[in-house]
Amino acid sequence: MSEVIDYKSRVSDPASRKFETFSYLPAMADKDIKKQVQYLISKGWNPAIEHTEPEYVMDSYWYMWKLPMFGETDVDKVLAEAAACHKANPNNHVRLIGYNNFTQSQGTAMVIYRGKTV
Repeated sequence: MSEVIDYKSRVSDPASRKFETFSYLPAMADKDIKKQVQYLISKGWNPAIEHTEPEYVMDSYWYMWKLPMFGETDVDKVLAEAAACHKANPNNHVRLIGYNNFTQSQGTAMVIYRGKTV
């Protein structure tokens, strides 16, 4: 049996907090983000962008960046909106969400740009 790893993630330490899919991995490169957007669109999910300050990452409420991009199939447009959100809020975490019309839920959610931690 393999050894269990204790990820040093503590609520009291904003720099150590883990969140969403992929947060235990290194930050994604642009090509990795593009692959995730392509997957989201290939599933027919509606992309949306949200952001929040790192100290509030564990809260349920994130700020929505514009409206969800209902029916958007252009990967480059989604990437441009995500980059615009990150540029406008450079210290915030930026999250990509894929809304599934059929199950009325989030098909995926992941932080694609990490904000500066305290």
